[in-house]
Formats: sequence, structure tokens, C-alpha cells
Amino acid sequence: MVRPIPAPVRPGQESVWDYPRPPRVEHVRKRAQIDFGGVRIADTDDVVRVLETSHPPVYYLPIAAFGDFLTLGEGASFCEFKGGARYFDVHGGGDAVAPRAAWNYPHPMPGYEILEDRVAVYAGPMDRCVLGGETVEPQPGGFYGGWVTSDLAGPFKGIPGSMGW
Repeated sequence: MVRPIPAPVRPGQESVWDYPRPPRVEHVRKRAQIDFGGVRIADTDDVVRVLETSHPPVYYLPIAAFGDFLTLGEGASFCEFKGGARYFDVHGGGDAVAPRAAWNYPHPMPGYEILEDRVAVYAGPMDRCVLGGETVEPQPGGFYGGWVTSDLAGPFKGIPGSMGW
């Protein structure tokens, strides 16, 4: 597949095409808030992001930031860089449950140890995910878990035709 042409980068933006492969992990100085089922299920400024070529960043929050709103879900997957992932069902207010809407790496591979006690959440099933005061959009396609914000330039993996990127 031919690599797409990166979108122009406006002032204050970064291009996902400048992100590395293998991915880089870094702390960010932004508050993350997640609402689901009409209640706030996480609110923290202890945020780590994973940057990988063509993807909007995936944000990982401490498992402890979710209190009782996560339960172990079904299934597992494997990332060639980060290792084996497990999934969580996300619970919100009332009877709200989003199966397999969060994941983590309980035994991450070398270089990704900081992810061990952290969880990433798919923005799509949530009422709202906010990063640094901005409501995020989910990464296109529903398969990947990146959060799209206005400070990113794409195109983003997950759009139609991007499988081979």
C-alpha cells in the first residue's frame, strides 16, 4: 500500500506522520476526564500517551483513577511492541456497561513498563472523553483506540483504505 500524503500541519499541531515506529511512550501535562452512563468514571492529570506513526495518540491513565468502574472483560490481544493486552468492561452510572471498552498491558515488554498499571479507553462508547479541556473524537474505524484532538494533523490510520499503512 502506498503511504498517504500527510495533511498540512497548522501552527500548534503535530503530524501523526512524524510519530515513530516502534512507538514512543511519554508523560503529558494534560488532565484526562472520562464520563460514562452520566457519571465521571475517571479524572486525573497522571497521563501517559503512546505515539505511533499514522495513529492519533493512545492515552493511558492509572487503573486506580477508575475506582470500581472497571471489571476484567473477555479476550486478549497482542502488540508486537507492547506485549499481551487484556480487556476491561467499563461500567458507568445506572446499568451502563461497555464491554471490552478498555485495555492494558499487565506485563509490558521492555521499554513500555510504564504501561503496566495503566488503562486506555476507547472514546467511542463513552459519553465523553476530555483531554486538556477538549472533547476528543475517537480514532476512525473503531478498531484502534487513539484520541483525536485539534492539535493533530492526519490522515489517521483507521479510515477506509488504511489497513496496509
